[in-house]
Amino acid sequence: MLLFFIGILILTTGYLTYSKYVEAQFCPEDKEAASIKKYDGVDYIPLSEFKNMVIHLFNIAGMGPVLAAIQGVLFGPWVFIIIPLGCVFMGAVHDYMCGMVSMRTGGLQLTGMIKKFLGHKFFNFFMIAITLMSFIWVAVFVYGSGDIFLQRFLNQSDFSLSNPLALLVYGIIFLYFLIAAMFPIDKIIARIYPFFAFIFLLGTILLLLGYITKGLNIPSLNIENFHFHKDNLPWIPFFFLTVSCGLLSGSHATQAPIISRTVKNEKQGRKIFYLMMCFESVIMMIWALGAMSVYNLNLVDSNLIGSANVVNIIASNYAPYNLGAVVALAVLLLPLTSGDTALRSIRMMVAEALNLSQKPLKNRAIIIIPSVLCSILVLIWAKTGAGSFNIVWRYTMFINQLIALPVLLIASIFLYRQRKNYFIALIPFLFYVFILSTFILNAKIGFNINLTISKIIALVISITVLVVFFIKMVQYRKNKIT
Repeated sequence: MLLFFIGILILTTGYLTYSKYVEAQFCPEDKEAASIKKYDGVDYIPLSEFKNMVIHLFNIAGMGPVLAAIQGVLFGPWVFIIIPLGCVFMGAVHDYMCGMVSMRTGGLQLTGMIKKFLGHKFFNFFMIAITLMSFIWVAVFVYGSGDIFLQRFLNQSDFSLSNPLALLVYGIIFLYFLIAAMFPIDKIIARIYPFFAFIFLLGTILLLLGYITKGLNIPSLNIENFHFHKDNLPWIPFFFLTVSCGLLSGSHATQAPIISRTVKNEKQGRKIFYLMMCFESVIMMIWALGAMSVYNLNLVDSNLIGSANVVNIIASNYAPYNLGAVVALAVLLLPLTSGDTALRSIRMMVAEALNLSQKPLKNRAIIIIPSVLCSILVLIWAKTGAGSFNIVWRYTMFINQLIALPVLLIASIFLYRQRKNYFIALIPFLFYVFILSTFILNAKIGFNINLTISKIIALVISITVLVVFFIKMVQYRKNKIT
């Protein structure tokens, strides 16, 4: 537990100190926000700071933090140090800058910001990539939450589409996603999320109580166990892709702009965007404790290590007073409250690209209904063509982090133009250019190049990108002067 508390200390200290420095670089303004200026009663609606914090936390905390914890601890106990450090200096900076630049530009969605700062070519590529990725996320969130519910609460083991009960559960979840994404954010999401937050907090407290009363089996931190991944995956690049949700996640870039349209004042951004990312890392570390312990106690079959089944094993072994169902319900809420806003972000991005007002209900339906149908097709593909879908799913980690790159680049450009310390965003940007380049160069379904050579090429790519960045920024400054 000592490493866990060191990680919590890093997150706490980072929020109390570094987040203030990041905020000072952005210089939030005390003026009327887009939620008031562009009020439309659907997406642009001023909400309280507390509701925005809760909504954003559940938006970004899907199954990712839990599954990433279950898989990330396979790299060793050092994860309790590296995850919080990465969150403070990369992930939370990414989320904060994304939300704040969106607010400063009138609530532009991620694709809108890409068009404004990076141009039409980047916009066209990422509009397609993000939309397709969002359909996959929605489908995965449906069967992720659905399967947990079927197994834990309905005692089902058949999760195929031939099971009428599974079809019913998936259908109900899709219906909820559709309604939550279509209707004004204050009518459904802002009303039920505080209740969800209470359930999640209760489940988390129960899990921690179980850790304390039953005891954990965590290996000590030393050089020998710096790396003991069962498949011998190297830290670079795989660790930084595996723990993306608690360290840096591109999917957050599709969620922060949703909240940028409901924040009343830019000065609330540090708590909403930076602090909530720190809380997500805490969630991940809590589940990492349980995962590492059940692995060390040999409570998980070798074929289940790293899988979602570990969630139920942790809940069953550590939830006190036979309250594992409450802990499982808390986990179930994570994908449930990310799928609805993943669908909502699709609607908002497409509407922005088409310049289609979202005040009329029919305009929202025009986008939402086809989006739901596409997600249903992805779900059918995932359930019936597991082999081909799993190949695609393997690369969602790569695409997820790829989506983070334009945000960090936009933040670097924004801060450079404001004559502020742009290195707070540029360094994480270059680091992940290196990580992603290494991965795709080394991956078997990629260029399949030797790992060492891949790292060397990735380093050259990162240096080249840095040079190009400075050339572009110098050109911008010269053009502005002339």
